[in-house]
Amino acid sequence: MYRISVDTGGTFTDVVVTDEQGRLTVGKSLTTPERSFTGLSNSITNAADQLGITLSDLLAQTRVLVYGTTRATNAIVERKTAKTALLVTEGFPDVLVFRKGGKLNALEINAKVEPPYIPRALTFEIPERMNAEGGVETALDEAAARATLEKLGRIGIEAVAVAFLWSISNPAHEQRLGELIEEILPGVPYTLSSALNPTIREYPRSSATAIDASLKPLMQRHLRDLKADLAEAGFGGELLISASSGGVLHIDDVVQKPIYMAKSGPAMAPLAGIAYTKSEAMDDDVIIVDTGGTTFDVSLIRDGAIKYSRETWLGTPMASTMLGMATVDIRSVGAGGGSIAWVDAGGMLRVGPQSAGSVPGPACYGKGGTLPTVTDAAVVLGYIDPHRFLGGRMKLDKPAAEAAMQKVATQLGKSIWDTAAAILQISSEIMIKAIEDITTNDGVSPGDSTIVAGGGAAGLNLLSIARSMKVKNVIIPKTAGAISAAGGQFSDIATDFSTSCYAASNAFDSAGVKEALNDLLAKSSEFETALRAKGVDTFRHQLFVEARYARQQWELEVELPVDWAQGCDDIDLLETKFAEQYERLYHVNRKGTVMEAINWRLRVAAVLPSPQVTWPAPEGQVLDSRENEAFFREGGHTKTPVINGTTIPLGYKIAGPMIIEEPTTTIVVEPGMTGHLSAQGNYVFEFGGSHG
Repeated sequence: MYRISVDTGGTFTDVVVTDEQGRLTVGKSLTTPERSFTGLSNSITNAADQLGITLSDLLAQTRVLVYGTTRATNAIVERKTAKTALLVTEGFPDVLVFRKGGKLNALEINAKVEPPYIPRALTFEIPERMNAEGGVETALDEAAARATLEKLGRIGIEAVAVAFLWSISNPAHEQRLGELIEEILPGVPYTLSSALNPTIREYPRSSATAIDASLKPLMQRHLRDLKADLAEAGFGGELLISASSGGVLHIDDVVQKPIYMAKSGPAMAPLAGIAYTKSEAMDDDVIIVDTGGTTFDVSLIRDGAIKYSRETWLGTPMASTMLGMATVDIRSVGAGGGSIAWVDAGGMLRVGPQSAGSVPGPACYGKGGTLPTVTDAAVVLGYIDPHRFLGGRMKLDKPAAEAAMQKVATQLGKSIWDTAAAILQISSEIMIKAIEDITTNDGVSPGDSTIVAGGGAAGLNLLSIARSMKVKNVIIPKTAGAISAAGGQFSDIATDFSTSCYAASNAFDSAGVKEALNDLLAKSSEFETALRAKGVDTFRHQLFVEARYARQQWELEVELPVDWAQGCDDIDLLETKFAEQYERLYHVNRKGTVMEAINWRLRVAAVLPSPQVTWPAPEGQVLDSRENEAFFREGGHTKTPVINGTTIPLGYKIAGPMIIEEPTTTIVVEPGMTGHLSAQGNYVFEFGGSHG
């Protein structure tokens, strides 16, 4: 029996298949935006070919398929979601307009702000009002509500989001409006904020509700079609969906809450990062990077735990759209293999954020693209062999890449090789900034960290980035070209239950907090009972609290021992944990200052079997090596060994300059760099770190 995990990105669809022995096989194909199942079936077929079986046989013998996609994220960013109405408490129509009330740069007077996620014209006020204690200040005006819903029907609304003030304290008005929606707008999907995201702060809760509702028509149709296409192709196993929380969910659960599919693919990469660093016995902080065709994604593992955030913005922080849910903290920048290079009005070379995607793709794809990209630069520099891309399955057009590069080179007055090298360098600088953003700002030193590199374009410049940042170690696994899909192999069925309960440390309401946490534990028990009926019997729990010091505006999330919830009276432990987190970030110990706990989150994971992380050594193969001329910024054109990675024996010593060709990625080892292929089958490079 097999297990398949999928990551459908903007350029490539990646697939990782494991067999009963835990051995991994990677499949890869171009994403097909017009019909996603075509790209998916092509990728699975590629993996099936390597296994020596047919697509239908592989699917018929697959027990679990984990599916991740960027479709939801792209729909949000590009505003290609359903026509959605937002219903709010009368007097509060501008929650999505004002957002969090600030801006990224306080000194930028004319900062650009995107339009609200749901247009102001589709935001409707409903007469009603709850207070913070859950009491009814103004009764729900059902006549006005009915009139509004009837209007929504006349103007063709496709989804409805309901986010009333203080519905987290008393959801009765939201629940009644949900009943009215079902009566007056039958079949129109809707989301209630009190059911989706019952936490304090109006904007994150309202934004999450708006996003979830707007995605329902699109993603429910997409998931239904996917399920039907897979069944028709022979799949009869269990379909799980990669969620933004870093776990997987049953398809039926995601259909009800499609917001969990935002960032669903990249959220899997940290799981692979944990598995690969453990296999190499590295217990450092871990930086996971995923360089795809469209974006460069960075996430962080600190002290063995994935970093989460409620501050996930899909665009410019403070000015775009906030996801509003607790998700794996992923920073994304437009610096992937398909990122387009261009010259601005001032004559400066720029890279991204625009991407060539999979259609038409980089110029070298020969599909009509004429603009130079990072991938074209790698072809021009001699890093990617046009005849061996994707293991030789896809032939590239080098003259087309050179022609595209020449346009920019002429504008800059440089050679195509200097221009291509500059494009890679600028791309690297963008990536370095993204890495610093998630590490330095979280009190993590890259010099004490290991980078796990993934993505089809990761090997082109990641080692150069690691050297310039003085990173300690770099691991490039054999599955690097499909790192997020590989993470799906190590995923568990996981979900979060959240609630708000205010408690200050100088007058801590232990009884109130215990009641709130008992409610989360009850929901967790229901979740576990349903899975035990399906044969799952191992569960892992994590308890988090969002807290702040008195008179501060924003909270920090801190993990507590799960058994703390039994009494909720160990205030010293709560204060100590928070003080340690605060000191790590701000280098100030303020223990003893009044601390305010706001939101509580219980994460429950049903543990699934994980595959091996080792890679078998090649049997009876001679090292496949040749020589090619590659261009490096320091040294110019250089005769460089090019080695077929599938023929490299375990323990092999690597010394640059060298180019290693894996079926789904290419690793560029610059002059002076050294590494080895470890006993576990990972490429490991040591740079010594900032203290080395």
